[in-house]
Amino acid sequence: MSDQIQRFLFDNTNVRGELVTLERAYGDVLDRHEYPAAVNRLLGELLAAVALLTDTVKLDGTLSIEVRGKGALALLMAESNPGGELRAIARLAEDAAIPAEGAGFSELVGSGQIMITLDPTDGQRYQGIVALEHDSLAGCLAAYFAQSEQLPTRLWLAADGQRAGGLLLQRLPDESRNQDADAWERTVHLADTVKEQELLGLEPQALLRRLYHEETVRVFTPKALHFGCTCSRERIASALMTLGEQELREVLAEQGSIDTQCHFCHTRYHFPLTEVEAMLDDPEGAPPTLH
Repeated sequence: MSDQIQRFLFDNTNVRGELVTLERAYGDVLDRHEYPAAVNRLLGELLAAVALLTDTVKLDGTLSIEVRGKGALALLMAESNPGGELRAIARLAEDAAIPAEGAGFSELVGSGQIMITLDPTDGQRYQGIVALEHDSLAGCLAAYFAQSEQLPTRLWLAADGQRAGGLLLQRLPDESRNQDADAWERTVHLADTVKEQELLGLEPQALLRRLYHEETVRVFTPKALHFGCTCSRERIASALMTLGEQELREVLAEQGSIDTQCHFCHTRYHFPLTEVEAMLDDPEGAPPTLH
């Protein structure tokens, strides 16, 4: 099964959809970290979700989903861009017990919030925030769209530590193109019959035939997805500058240089004393903040 996202729509309706399948990109994320099995599954769901949302909003820039909870899982974050690059990270709470293998979303994150950030190449950054009031990631994301975007949106997500998959349906506000008053309710009802093993094991075309063999579905050319990290020396340098001069000088006094690494891909970066001092002496000449 290839890593791809498949866009489709139902003719003569205002309902559109996306299907995503992930295997290698998902594995590339997990290979860089050692998370408990329950966290690996939720991270797969988040990767599928961020790919679906990025393709849905047609953003020229990056889209990130960040879940901050008060349970065993303190942070879950995934990022995607129109080039099909995906990356993700999780962070367990300090002193948290290792979650049980079958732990679900609510048990892992507890109370908290989910943030979706749209960071266009040109234009202003936008962030929407909703509380974690549902017992699944898909439910929380649907609530985000209902509250922030006011677009009826449903997601079905699955992951098993090796593969991840997802289905998104969305009803567009343009009623002029809708010649089927029951299309939204019917397509959602049929999607509710999807099984986890189908999201993970069926090719997109086969899954669409299984769910919608009586509908007229228009399928577009799929887009490839892959793991990709947007870290760079300039971006890491900008992050260091946010720590403040005092903290940076204390590290330099103790270690003589600054060594750090990207949390997503584990690429290491070394900043010698002379380079950091030059950045501190000329903040305006420091690399610009990149998102």
